[in-house]
Amino acid sequence: MGDGAKKVETFCVLICAYNEAAHIAQVVRTSLEQHPLSVVVVDDGSSDNTAQLAREAGAHVLRNEHNRGKGASLTLGFQEIKSFGCDAVIVLDGDGQHDPKEIPHFLDAYQRTRIPVLIGNRMSDTTGMPRVRQWTNRFMAWVLNRLVKIYVADPPCGYRFYRSDIIPFILSSEARFAFEFDVLVHTALRHIRIDSVRISTIYNRKRRSHVAPLRDAWLLFKVVEYHWSQKRHDESHFAGV
Repeated sequence: MGDGAKKVETFCVLICAYNEAAHIAQVVRTSLEQHPLSVVVVDDGSSDNTAQLAREAGAHVLRNEHNRGKGASLTLGFQEIKSFGCDAVIVLDGDGQHDPKEIPHFLDAYQRTRIPVLIGNRMSDTTGMPRVRQWTNRFMAWVLNRLVKIYVADPPCGYRFYRSDIIPFILSSEARFAFEFDVLVHTALRHIRIDSVRISTIYNRKRRSHVAPLRDAWLLFKVVEYHWSQKRHDESHFAGV
């Protein structure tokens, strides 16, 4: 897929949030300071006033009545943003662990490289990152490399840049945690280039994670097992030709 000539002049910010009343207003306001066409917040069935605070801060807010998962929320947000006609979408989390002031890093990286998928990389400085998260990130990077022969240092990172025209080709049907990993696999299989952008490592140890370890590990395993089975099938098919 050719990607060298595409310019990015307008972008939207997409934020998925679940019970992030403590952080969402500041994240929205700082995102708006980066001059996007719009900031879209998908409130994933929060029980607090996340949606209200995001709206008051200036976001365009969508709301799931029930918690559907990050993948489903991202899909909803991408569908809404499509009608805005922006050239790119920058995705970040609403929990304060992604600094919207670093949005220009992604835009600058794209202008230099024209690489249409850019993933935040926290692994160059893991100070403050829980040890289990470091191990998980490195393991996922290894699995992704074995599957599709690309190296992404921080595969689960939700701070991302997508050029708008490639989004329909890489979306996943996964509704929860495995969505973003699956997107990377789809991107690589379509020979769309991926690179990383260094971002700050910000962790609030007092904050309760929304990740359900057993459920999300199982969902990720299912995605990996599916793609691994496809890889073996393709290799055996070509070997028999």
